[in-house]
Amino acid sequence: MLSALACPAGAALRRSFSTSAQNNAKIAVLGASRGIGQPLALLLKNSPLVSCLTLYNIAHTPGVAVDLSHIETRATVKGYLGPEQLPDCLKGCDVVVIPAGVPRKPGMTRDDLFNTNASIVATLTAACAQHCPEVFKKHGAYDPSKIFRVTTLDIVRANTFIAELKGLDPARVNVPVFGGHAGKTIIPLISQCTPKVDLPQDQLTAVTGWIQEAGTEVVKAKAGAGSATLSMAYAGTRFVFSLVDAMNGKEGVVECSFVKSQEAYCAYFSTPLLLGKKGIEKNLGIGKISPFEDKMIAEAIPELKVSIKKEEEFVKNMK
Repeated sequence: MLSALACPAGAALRRSFSTSAQNNAKIAVLGASRGIGQPLALLLKNSPLVSCLTLYNIAHTPGVAVDLSHIETRATVKGYLGPEQLPDCLKGCDVVVIPAGVPRKPGMTRDDLFNTNASIVATLTAACAQHCPEVFKKHGAYDPSKIFRVTTLDIVRANTFIAELKGLDPARVNVPVFGGHAGKTIIPLISQCTPKVDLPQDQLTAVTGWIQEAGTEVVKAKAGAGSATLSMAYAGTRFVFSLVDAMNGKEGVVECSFVKSQEAYCAYFSTPLLLGKKGIEKNLGIGKISPFEDKMIAEAIPELKVSIKKEEEFVKNMK
């Protein structure tokens, strides 16, 4: 799951290249020289919404920054290397995107990587709390309307798979995906798909399982060479562009994200969010769902609660 921090459907990334920028967004990418970070930074560099791109990692970032700086778009690019340069990378940023972390290998679950990746993200978000002001209770800077865990990849996959199944243009399909970002906690609400689609139960069960296990499919297909990077970079960029559009005053911007929630069955839950200039304007909640989807949510809640408790304990025990 990517994280995005901001002061914030469907076709956000696809339309962004023709969107005229109102405010010039300064965006930081932390983990910018790795498998997700590089293509994500490339997509951001190509957008007129971005005026300044700062890149951070513990290795290789200056080279990535120089490489990107040769592309003939308006965004300036600068690379920062190592913890001592992280504060300068973050200063004045409107949005911070964190794709940093260790990728899965065949046979590994997301939970297997929890301690390693949680430590990386915790270190980076602590720096965000100090140097570009919008993060976490431990630093007295927690604003739940401005912190997002990006689950957009599940939506991108759902849109693609449903379009393939029904012979539709994937650019015109929008399937909201609720819950979390691991296995059965990924809950595609195909009953709320736009345009409306009808699937017999066997197809519905099959495509739901495909969406839930799509990340593992990539890990297996890459045979030890990593996990989803290009599709995750696309999904992360799509979310960032929606965020920037909303910050610029565009109305009706909706994206799903795993956030602190009072609209669901546990403390954190992914649902569609109406985004605005100051972040989340409204959590749109779950809405009308089918019995099949209601059962999926019921089965996902215990697993989500365990994951949330584990994360809260991790933060509590941070030094």
